[in-house]
Amino acid sequence: MNKYIDVLRICPLFRDIADENLLRMLTCLGARVEFFDKKYTIMAEGNPAKFIGIVLSGSVQMINTDFYGNRSIVAVSEKGEMFCEAFACAEDKSIPLSVIASEPSEIMLINVSHILHTCENNCGFHQQLIFNLMKNLAIKNIQFHQKIEVTSKRSTREKLLAYLMICEQKAGKNSFEIPFDRQELADYLGVERSGLSAEIGKLKKEGIIYTDKKFFEIL
Repeated sequence: MNKYIDVLRICPLFRDIADENLLRMLTCLGARVEFFDKKYTIMAEGNPAKFIGIVLSGSVQMINTDFYGNRSIVAVSEKGEMFCEAFACAEDKSIPLSVIASEPSEIMLINVSHILHTCENNCGFHQQLIFNLMKNLAIKNIQFHQKIEVTSKRSTREKLLAYLMICEQKAGKNSFEIPFDRQELADYLGVERSGLSAEIGKLKKEGIIYTDKKFFEIL
């Protein structure tokens, strides 16, 4: 686990926990690391929610597929970030989405029951762990509402600009990379790829944005 210490330091779950305690905690939590190839299903829709995932390398996408086979990207987790913590904490009997590796990824999996229920060792840092988990759930809830704000816009242009403004705010500057290619961005915004590409072309022509693949700049 020592080789993952730099990544785990930036993970919200382990904020304000010293390195020596962190390594001991991972053993206490029964944490395990698995490697997944690109497009591999890490957690499948319909399965019970038991584990919290932490991205050690690569990235993952939370994907919902409707009755007609239409795909929607609900969220993305990148290096140092968690996923499926809300479903695990709620002890959902059926996860409403699938988690897919969007590139070759190393994932740490922790059974949520080992976090929510303190062990017999009564580790002093366990309360900090629970606090960190609750805080991260609150932040994810805010992010979820931001996505609702984006996808509730009426036009593809409005959805795209709303999303780019959130990315600009998160990056703290007017140039940034997004975690999506064009098809994935369309799936995230809930629009057709052809219409999205057309709007991106118009915004470039109007001098509002510059883009090259995943790179965007708001001019």
